Amino acid sequence: MPISLHEKKILITREESQAKEFTEMVRFYGGQPVEVPLLTISCKDKPESKQLLTNLNKYEWLFFTSANGVNCFFQLVKKYKIDWAVFQTMKMAVVGHKTEAALKGFGFTASFMPTTYNADVMANEFLNRETGKIPVLLVRGNRSREVLPARFSKYGLPYDLLEVYDTSYNYQMKHRLNDILKNGNIDYITFTSPSTVEAFWEMATAESRIPCACIGTTTELRARELGFNSVITPQEFTIDELIASLSNYITERG
Repeated sequence: MPISLHEKKILITREESQAKEFTEMVRFYGGQPVEVPLLTISCKDKPESKQLLTNLNKYEWLFFTSANGVNCFFQLVKKYKIDWAVFQTMKMAVVGHKTEAALKGFGFTASFMPTTYNADVMANEFLNRETGKIPVLLVRGNRSREVLPARFSKYGLPYDLLEVYDTSYNYQMKHRLNDILKNGNIDYITFTSPSTVEAFWEMATAESRIPCACIGTTTELRARELGFNSVITPQEFTIDELIASLSNYITERG
């Protein structure tokens, strides 16, 4: 069955620089995208960053759970003039294809990617594969979930955390969001992370019973916790599959 969004108005809530590709895909498949970026992403350099980076040779694995983490990590590598030779013996884990694509942009290939793109599966499959107590550097943002650190601690796996970016609510969009919810005749809302759901819940003052499409089960769970009852979630946690699932849902409803 061909994918079609049937001219439905689709609210896109992800961060502005990441929304463009999503917007183009919605338009390509016959939808009407409405961008309201509810998050801002900014790279950061914490006081401990330099020390962790200058001691990279102590780690056997680098863990990346987002493309933002990859991009901001290598900004710091460049800033502190880290010798790239250190990466020749280091293995890298990514949570999914988008993160892997970001890694390839810097010339590296992931040695591990889970079958399902979330931290729970990533932890389970990695710990089943790696039975030794190998040191890990977990690269992440300020709103990352505690799944991996908790599982690593429980397993006794040595790790350090390197926070390389901040995810913040984009309060400048609050008026636009509520105006669109009241007057924009939005058919579906899309959420690509639990943070987008939380930002929506924080800023939306207009009551909304609009169905939402979530990129994965973690995002779906947060949406249901915050009151969304009609939630569409693809089997594979990618934008392509999110759009396909939304298309199927629209078609089934006639």
